[in-house]
This record gives sequence, structure tokens and C-alpha cells, in this order.
Amino acid sequence: MRFDGSIVAISGAGHGLGQAIARAFTERGARVWGCAPYASGEPDVQMATLDLTDRAAAAAWIARVEQEAGGPIDVLVNNAGGVAGQVQQPIEDVTDAEWDTILAVNLGAAFALCRAAARGMKRAGRGRIITISSGAGLQASLTGIQAYASAKHAVVGLTRQLAHELGPYGITVNSVAPGLIISNPDTLRQWDSYGASGQAAMMERVALRRMGRPEDIANAVLFFASPLADFVNGQVLPVDGGR
Repeated sequence: MRFDGSIVAISGAGHGLGQAIARAFTERGARVWGCAPYASGEPDVQMATLDLTDRAAAAAWIARVEQEAGGPIDVLVNNAGGVAGQVQQPIEDVTDAEWDTILAVNLGAAFALCRAAARGMKRAGRGRIITISSGAGLQASLTGIQAYASAKHAVVGLTRQLAHELGPYGITVNSVAPGLIISNPDTLRQWDSYGASGQAAMMERVALRRMGRPEDIANAVLFFASPLADFVNGQVLPVDGGR
């Protein structure tokens, strides 16, 4: 599976899942641009420091990638998201700012990047958009964070809606829904909060009896981006070991 010369843009590419996805594409010949709130990432990825809650800045980044690449984006991976350092609390204690922050980084960022990339993909008559949703987009979230579950359900909805809107232009839109994968401080804190007995119980609910790895998510993204998925559109692929 090769992506030689393909133009790939990945949000949240500075660490964890995004970094693994970026590495998977660069190893297969793609030209990769990434963004993150800080300067970090793979050495072969052209990284930009970017706050994706600023939708104008998100659109400007897509335009810059297209200009530097000399053409429209072939593959857009909407990976940026997460719980923004928040923890579970009763809904009556959730502030407007806490709610808005999680929706902005998970849903708003995906919307802004898709909107910005769609025009070029339409002109080209092709494209792949892949969102990283979550098991929390298919059921209640293990985090217990109301905004996170709501945002990831909305990302699934956005994926399915755009699949129908953009499909006639040769653009597929699919989503990868990871299970719990320890890939950043927030997921590590969540895992630690379960304690030894809770961790063991969770492993009993995973058919493969192991934690997922960032590379497992990257592999699913590669599939959706590849010719193997030419007739796959509007789908959500849980990658959770059989939870």
C-alpha cells in the first residue's frame, strides 16, 4: 500500500494518534502536512502551530497546504480532539466554557477543515476525508464527559452527512472510532483512574485481551485512504479489539 506523492493533511499530528498516522503516511511516500497547538511531530512532516478553535486560522492552514503542495489535498484526516484536560463531573457543574471548548476542538475543528478542503477536492473530482471519532460517538463515553460524548456523536453525524453531500464529486468521507488507547496524558489519566481491578475488568471486555496501539488506528486510516476503500463511504469503523 503506497501513497507516493499524495498530499495528506492531518490535524492533531503532534503526538499520539495523529503522530502515528503521519508516520504511517510518510513511510509510504506521502507528502504530509500536520498541525498541532505546539511545535512537535515527525521529522518528515511539515508542521504548523495552530489553534483549531480559530476557524479562520484552520481555513488559512488548508489554503497554505494547498499552496505549498501545488494542488488540492488528496487526504484530510480530522484527528484533533480529546477532552481538553477535563474530567467527569455532574452536568449541573459543567460550565459553558468547558462545554464549548470540547465541542470546538472536536466538532468545530473538523467542520472548519472539511469546509476549507472541500472546494479543492471538488475541483479535482476526488478526495478522501477521514474523521477520528470514538467509541464515545457510538454509545455513552467511558470518560463520563457529556460534551465529549456529544461532540463525538456529532462527528459521526458530520461524517455521514458529508459522505452524501460530497460523494457525487468523487470524495469519500469515513470515520475511524478508536476504543481506549493510551496515547496522551488525558487517556493515561483515564486509564490510571480505573485502578488495577478496573483495568483488569476492562481487558476482560476486549475480545483480543490487549490495549490498542496508535498504529492500529493508523492502519484503519490507511485503509480508508487507499484504493481498497474506493466504494466505502459514510462508514464508521470501530477499532477497539472487539469490545
